[in-house]
Amino acid sequence: MAPKVLVSDKLSETAVQIFRDRGIDVDFMPELGKDKEKLLSIIDQYDGLAIRSATKATEKVIAAATNLKVIGRAGIGVDNVDIPAASKKGIIVMNTPFGNMITTAEHAIAMMFAVARQIPEASASTHAGKWEKSKFMGVELTGKTLGVIGAGNIGGIVCERGVGLKMKVIAYDPFLSEERAEKLNVTKVELDELFKRSDFITLHVPATDKTRGMISKENIAKMKDGVRIINCARGGLVDEAALADALKSGKVAGAAFDVFEVEPATDSPLFNLPNVVVTPHLGAATTEAQENVALQVAEQMSDYLLTGAVSNALNMPSVTAEEAKVMGPWVKLSEHLGAFIGQMTDEAMKEIQITYNGNVSQMNLEALNCAAVAGIMKATNPDVNMVSAQVIAKERGVKISTTTQDKSGVFDGYVKLTVVTDKRERSIAGTVFSDGKPRFIQIKGINIDAEIGEHMLYTTNEDVPGIIGTLGQTMGENGVNIANFTLGRSSAGKGAIALLYVDEPVPAPVLKKLTDTGMFRQVKTLHFDVA
Repeated sequence: MAPKVLVSDKLSETAVQIFRDRGIDVDFMPELGKDKEKLLSIIDQYDGLAIRSATKATEKVIAAATNLKVIGRAGIGVDNVDIPAASKKGIIVMNTPFGNMITTAEHAIAMMFAVARQIPEASASTHAGKWEKSKFMGVELTGKTLGVIGAGNIGGIVCERGVGLKMKVIAYDPFLSEERAEKLNVTKVELDELFKRSDFITLHVPATDKTRGMISKENIAKMKDGVRIINCARGGLVDEAALADALKSGKVAGAAFDVFEVEPATDSPLFNLPNVVVTPHLGAATTEAQENVALQVAEQMSDYLLTGAVSNALNMPSVTAEEAKVMGPWVKLSEHLGAFIGQMTDEAMKEIQITYNGNVSQMNLEALNCAAVAGIMKATNPDVNMVSAQVIAKERGVKISTTTQDKSGVFDGYVKLTVVTDKRERSIAGTVFSDGKPRFIQIKGINIDAEIGEHMLYTTNEDVPGIIGTLGQTMGENGVNIANFTLGRSSAGKGAIALLYVDEPVPAPVLKKLTDTGMFRQVKTLHFDVA
């Protein structure tokens, strides 16, 4: 059955056609996002939800979305999506951070020109029949120092454009490497130095606890007299009241704002001040950008629903279509390893340790971690998936650690999973053979070679004669067919294990018969999702 997607905002017809061309059943209802009750009543019918900003994917909507697997936001901001609620529900949340980079960067540059030459006021004056050449004395950009706060995707483009305008560009970004700064032809500085040196300051950072209010009264005092400030990033980065005071005093010569603390902004301390240019959040508002993000979100959602490829997700590691093909068996192995541990462990877990050896250590380990932890958590919560697993583990205070190793042993690569509780450590390792099938290769330090089936029986015992006969005879007498039988032992006469792949679940009375023989320390049925 084809996946089904709801488009509840105004995406282009071309984007909607992408879903259809990829074989996805799509309902295009561009006005539905404004009708909360209607959205609630039908959201359970869909595997995917494609939105812009009008649709609010609240906790209530997500709770009602019983089949939803992915939410795609055409654009960068995801303030209208409850990501924690989606993560707990196992729903991937994607955005399109690259579709409007150039458009937003260009808007910042346009705003800088506008405030440097007082273009909006000069235009209004001229439209009014005035000819006030002397009133609108501007400043050149050439030779001025441009301070860029945040040199990521958009900020990096602004840096390049500033260099092209023959400005001296300095940048503050804790994650900006010297190599990247050199490539951009900018000077990396600390924030206070940027405040001190800049003639123009432009912001390109997300709104976080660390960045909100970063342009404060105290920081404005550190700036050059006559500085001009541009914000086309996010509202709340600038204390608007403090900036208004600085504009009135002449400390700040001008400001250009596309974003505000409260939007839609019907009132702001910055409104109606001289040499303040304001626009209604137009950073991404070009025909090209709107089309780009719509097409991008349609492609990303289609890729995930059809191939499992994950792009630009905010709550899940990205996995390309190529990676999904290569990693598929390793993802399944990681799930199986986790499922084994989860079904065997009754005590509260303190730590999950995952070791990647050999060729698998070069793969997308974050995705494999998600699969392993999901396998563990499914033992107690069948609704857990790769998105929600680590959230749930974190809520329970479970530490997750990852180690990589060079190839050791006879296998080109393997994964080892260890769970630590207050009482014990329990470990299992597995690999993927050349046929693409996952295998268990070690349990409790005992080497084995076990094919993984949907229904399995695990036993532990002393290495004594009669174990194979007892298991075979008991299964045979009770009509349980054995598809595969694996044995392993630590050493002669010591601890041993058996892992049986059977055609159907072993009934409880059969388990009791095995236990009653007194030959087994442990008898446990296991189930694995091998589909």
